[in-house]
Amino acid sequence: MNIHTLTADVGTNPMTFETGKIAKLADGAVTVRCGDTIILVTAVSATKVKSGQTWFPLSVEYKEKATAAGVFPGGYFKREGRPTEKEILTCRMTDRPLRPLFPKGYLYETQIVAILLSADGVNDSDILAMNGASAALCLSDIPFAGPIGAVRVGRVDGKFLINPTHDERADSDLDLIYVGDKTNVIMIEGQADEIPEDEFIKALHFAQEAVAKLVAAQEELVKLAGKEKRTYELTVAKDNLLEIAYEIAGDRIEAAIYAPSKTERAKKVGALRDEVEKAIKERAPEATDFDVEQAFEYLQKKAFRISIMEKGVRADGRSIGDLRTLYGEVGTLPRVHGSAIFSRGETQALAITTLAPADEKQHFDNYAGGEDEKRFILHYNFPPFSVGECGRMGGINRREIGHGSLAERSIEPVIPDESVFPYAIRVSSEVMESNGSTSMASVCAGVMALLDAGVPLIRPVGGISVGLVTENNEDGSMKSHKMLLDIIGSEDFYGDMDFKLCGTSEGVTGYQLDLKLAGLPIAMLEEAIHIAKAGRTAILEKMAESIIEPKPLSPHAPRIVSVKIPADRIGELIGPGGKNIKGIQAESGAEINIEDDGTVHIYASKQEGLDRAKAMIDRMFQEIEVGKVYTGKVVSITQFGAFMEVLPGKDGLVHVSELAEGRTENVEDIVKKGDVITAKCLGVDEKGRVKMSRRAWLRDQKAAEHEAQQPVAAE
Repeated sequence: MNIHTLTADVGTNPMTFETGKIAKLADGAVTVRCGDTIILVTAVSATKVKSGQTWFPLSVEYKEKATAAGVFPGGYFKREGRPTEKEILTCRMTDRPLRPLFPKGYLYETQIVAILLSADGVNDSDILAMNGASAALCLSDIPFAGPIGAVRVGRVDGKFLINPTHDERADSDLDLIYVGDKTNVIMIEGQADEIPEDEFIKALHFAQEAVAKLVAAQEELVKLAGKEKRTYELTVAKDNLLEIAYEIAGDRIEAAIYAPSKTERAKKVGALRDEVEKAIKERAPEATDFDVEQAFEYLQKKAFRISIMEKGVRADGRSIGDLRTLYGEVGTLPRVHGSAIFSRGETQALAITTLAPADEKQHFDNYAGGEDEKRFILHYNFPPFSVGECGRMGGINRREIGHGSLAERSIEPVIPDESVFPYAIRVSSEVMESNGSTSMASVCAGVMALLDAGVPLIRPVGGISVGLVTENNEDGSMKSHKMLLDIIGSEDFYGDMDFKLCGTSEGVTGYQLDLKLAGLPIAMLEEAIHIAKAGRTAILEKMAESIIEPKPLSPHAPRIVSVKIPADRIGELIGPGGKNIKGIQAESGAEINIEDDGTVHIYASKQEGLDRAKAMIDRMFQEIEVGKVYTGKVVSITQFGAFMEVLPGKDGLVHVSELAEGRTENVEDIVKKGDVITAKCLGVDEKGRVKMSRRAWLRDQKAAEHEAQQPVAAE
């Protein structure tokens, strides 16, 4: 067995690559270890292109096994089921930086599979999967322009950390996933607690230094165990068909793609495509539908790029630094807890906020360690009508999960702490119209809906996208470029970059970079960051025109009040078998949630129920005060007096001599068990025994009546 191992000394714990021991039938296989977390990553690519294949079928699968953490999976079948949200997000993060590094026109089915084999609960596995995917491809005979490296950057007490542990991440105000080659950035993703742009840029440079070490380590591993790359054929547009397409539509395509609306553009472009297809099929009958599509796409892309690079004019007529028309509205829906619409041109999101008791927070398995619950959730939904099409409804695809996660982590840093706002919070973003950057519209609409619901956000968050169009020299090096603020769908499709950046007036909260290029100098990403900041400022100003401060809590939202009881007396509130707490909930209609520190959250749909439950709990944990008057039931009768319930669970003795004026021979001549009486507390002895007097209360009542009957003296 020819086993090769190489260690890269980066981050809190070194990262070790090993190949040649397991999964040797895969085209490429590697295990990556950090601490006691180990992940296997394999790469396999077909040797034949499927008939009719018109796109690159790259799939990435990432699976966390319960066995890795030494636990049984939940559920009836005791087996891992459908992918978790973390697994899906890790697949997307792994896929995005790999895709632009395959040769253009490579249409052989390719699959990356990553499996968590061991989890120490300290070091996360997602970064290992991304590095493993690069290493497996580089070791294989599959064509791939790698290697690339991936790191996570945290910041604790102002100090940057590479690949922080779960405990370090809990104290970090930055979570940056950074992927690059030796010199360039390829992908970033993550969130931050309003980090200023200059600090964010420093984090990028810090990450790049570590990435270069990981790339160098993989290059050394490839020298030891890499395979010779296979021969393959590329499926690309044919030059003769490109000439036909340009001859038929070259002088009209620009006018079509510059039609004022998305619908009109689609009609005009579609009509030209039909003409091009007819001409190609007549002159080159052997041409396939794929050939036609490639030729027409080339024509559109060329016109799109010429217009931007030479004229500075975009498909919808804007200049490269212009935002589309903005629109904001809150209180759109009458019965929900909070709602808002945010539109940017032909992109529109309707966001709905729902508040619930904090114990409704989401819980989930996390075999690799880290957080296993969250109280703020944002769900993103993309119905087919939003792009004017018919389509399947039902089920959530990976794109929706990815876009929802981006919006969620961009808003999460400004969600108030549970001690300030003890609610579980859900935002549902319903995309009504889509023409670019619906995730950023979801951020804006989501923030407005949260404020409409009365959530006291730390500050509003806005989001915007920045695109890129480049022009290359003959040797493939970049000749020139232009950044585009607020890109639409076609600019995403034909452009080279989609960079989304969210933040407040104080700094960055969420970000995601996708490239169609093999890499981008950090200096160009810095340029995009500054452009995005200017755009975000304008968007926040527009949002403020609709709402800037949280509204009063919606009358339809549950009411919440919190009280504190001694932690060592929680059992008294619960009672034997839950008797006490169930009784309070039944009588008040409220829901009660008790935390370990003695904080009691009371939830009710109506204020009356909230007040009733709070009064009952306050009464239960009141301390009996000497001289104060109490009303309660007589719980037992003895020869020497009656015991009354002074406070819930606390009785006091009314001695027979204190029941009434004069001598009382028989206690039951005055009170009987079950009667409700009022008495005054005379004292509490060192053993906690409470002495009550009905007679003293009667005397006080008589004195008060006598005083009230006295005439008021004249002035």
